[in-house]
Amino acid sequence: MLRKPVVAGSFYPASKAALSAEIKACSKGLKPGSVKALGVLSPHAGFVYSGSVAAAVLSRIETPDTFLIIGPNHTGRGTPASIMIDGAWATPFGEVPVDEELAGLLLKNSSFMEEDDIAHMGEHSIEVQLPFLQYFHENFKFVPVCISMGSTEDLLRLGEEAAEAVKRSGKKVCILASSDMTHYEEQETAKAKDKLAIDAILKLDGKLLAETVNLHDITMCGVAPAVAMLAATKKLGAKKAELIKYMTSGETSGDYKQVVGYAGMIIT
Repeated sequence: MLRKPVVAGSFYPASKAALSAEIKACSKGLKPGSVKALGVLSPHAGFVYSGSVAAAVLSRIETPDTFLIIGPNHTGRGTPASIMIDGAWATPFGEVPVDEELAGLLLKNSSFMEEDDIAHMGEHSIEVQLPFLQYFHENFKFVPVCISMGSTEDLLRLGEEAAEAVKRSGKKVCILASSDMTHYEEQETAKAKDKLAIDAILKLDGKLLAETVNLHDITMCGVAPAVAMLAATKKLGAKKAELIKYMTSGETSGDYKQVVGYAGMIIT
């Protein structure tokens, strides 16, 4: 099946020319990199707010064979850990094929993932990553996984099982956790809370991240994808995490009373 975009024209421009111009503006001053990333954390808000963070992190990494994109479920539809195993997703830049081989291995090796298209139909957290990946990278495939499941132990296991599937595939895979940070708090409060979560990621500790988010009531919408990503990358041999860029929506809107935080991070 072809999954058509649902937030083109709202989160990002619906025309190819306008989208290219938007990402070019988000990328001003950036120099493409070639970091061999095992994982990344990238935001998923409207490009006018979080695009410069997504561009900073996704322009810096080497193109893998496949991006495994794990996003949170904002709609509540579908199964708790929903994977699409075939087809393609469309953006104004064209179609991105699902890596059917890797998706099949992930599904077969997972205690939690279920083949399910419904969770993906109205969800933006994975879709908004694709235009940036298409802009900065060529000849890649991807696997979309949308999760809303809860316990830290399950998320850690999901990540570890995903890592085993990646190893069996023999492919170069970058695991992208799609997440915004604190939602709708004052600038200084949001920055302080987000630093706590970022520090846990810098330690490559998914369990600590989950505990920190819960303890300090940090409204990080993609904490579940981030916990799974950290577990997977650690099992794949990750040694280091780096914060590439952090900002809030207030820096765009001028409203510092109700901001959303955005962090771009690379795990190697």
